[in-house]
Amino acid sequence: RRSAIFTKLGRLITVTAREGGGDPGMNFKLRLAIDKAKAANMPNDNIDRAIKTGTGEGKDTRVKEAVYEGFGPSQVAIIVTALTDNPNRTSTEIRQIFQRYGGSMGTPNSVGWMFASKGITSIPKMSVAQDTESFIVEGIDFGVEDSAEEEEDIVLTSSVDDLKMVQDWLTRKNIVPSSTGPERVPTRTAVANGADQEQLHSLFEELDDHPDVTAITSNES
Repeated sequence: RRSAIFTKLGRLITVTAREGGGDPGMNFKLRLAIDKAKAANMPNDNIDRAIKTGTGEGKDTRVKEAVYEGFGPSQVAIIVTALTDNPNRTSTEIRQIFQRYGGSMGTPNSVGWMFASKGITSIPKMSVAQDTESFIVEGIDFGVEDSAEEEEDIVLTSSVDDLKMVQDWLTRKNIVPSSTGPERVPTRTAVANGADQEQLHSLFEELDDHPDVTAITSNES
């Protein structure tokens, strides 16, 4: 399981380094990918090797990002993001997983229109020295559009374009996010009950176990 996670993170780093260069100071997407890898305790040697692969210094398997859309039980909308060197093979395997649990693959943007791209940053409540309300008000000047309090975290929402500004603001305040990055946020939701809910969660689990899949987003409420 740990090896599979490192493989997925390594592919993510390789693709972001190929697209924007190998310097995380100049490539914000790479910086986010490295932060995610470090949070999973991925060794630095693995991270460096993945960057070199992306910049052409290592063996390049031409891994590309692929996005698949579809519906699960109860017409729950699902978007699957994968990194693969064989999109046709991965597409076939993802389609079979959908079908195995009563779902179906759709065409591009068949469900994408139900989601908005946002920057999502989670920070531990205990890392905020000031009161939460004044902290959120201050964040508005640095791109924070919305916030929500969870049991241990404060979740900040921004536009994807303002995500770096939010990160830089937090860095100046010596706050380290527990997670951060662009995410698809549903603009409408669907409910799965009973047997459909069991099937849906089994579908999520098998998709998550697929070696090429890096993210799964749904509009299940």
